[in-house]
Amino acid sequence: MTDIALLLADVDGTLVDQNKVLTDRAVNAVRQLRARGIRFAVTSGRPPKGMAMLVEPLALDGVIAGFNGGVFTRPDLSVIESKQLPRDVAETALRVILEHKLDAWLYTTEEWLLRDGQAPHREKEEHTVRFPPRVVPEFGDAIGNAVKIVGVGDDLDLVARCEKAVQTALGDKASAARSQPYYLDVTHKEANKGFVVDYLSNTLGIPRDRIATIGDMPNDVTMFKRSGLSIAMGQSSDEVKAAATQVTDGMNDEGFAKAVERFILGI
Repeated sequence: MTDIALLLADVDGTLVDQNKVLTDRAVNAVRQLRARGIRFAVTSGRPPKGMAMLVEPLALDGVIAGFNGGVFTRPDLSVIESKQLPRDVAETALRVILEHKLDAWLYTTEEWLLRDGQAPHREKEEHTVRFPPRVVPEFGDAIGNAVKIVGVGDDLDLVARCEKAVQTALGDKASAARSQPYYLDVTHKEANKGFVVDYLSNTLGIPRDRIATIGDMPNDVTMFKRSGLSIAMGQSSDEVKAAATQVTDGMNDEGFAKAVERFILGI
């Protein structure tokens, strides 16, 4: 078993269950990590303030990596570093998303903008991040301040095809990957969870082979590839599972806590 010094966890589908609940067993697992001297950090496609509710129960004391690493904040949500999409890249991503008939959302460091107040998954997202969007007729100048653009749709095959189309259109100019089956996240080329692993390794002085990662979606694969131990959640696709070194139970069966207990703490 690798001598792990840090666990980096995805949030939705990993740290919390289907109902966005942080269970007592998950909280206790993080507490046990700290008792062993193992650090804990979170990263998510969520905006940083969409993770504010995790700070107190998990006693988060380090960097919070929102927008898949597009914005790094302290636990008080003060910004350490922010990576905006170049305007031409944001415009191309938006065009391809709309050509695929998906809804489009835009996030700046501070705001969530959408054009349709009745957009699919709007209520679910608002419940998750715990702050409302601003509805605008067009994104306008906000495109120049975009930290993340999201393609949203209930046709999951279409979202997957759009992912490939955006990746083809942008190449290495941006990161594009699904954070949920119905969400396609487009962020700065250095804003991916693999970069989060590198950032934590460099700033904390922890070798990457002593970092463990856990997640459930394609956008978690980049951090799997950069860490010494990687754990896929039980509900993950076969593609995501194949990229991990271990597989745990699903999000609704205490998969996060079980992974910590089995693969890191060895209990």
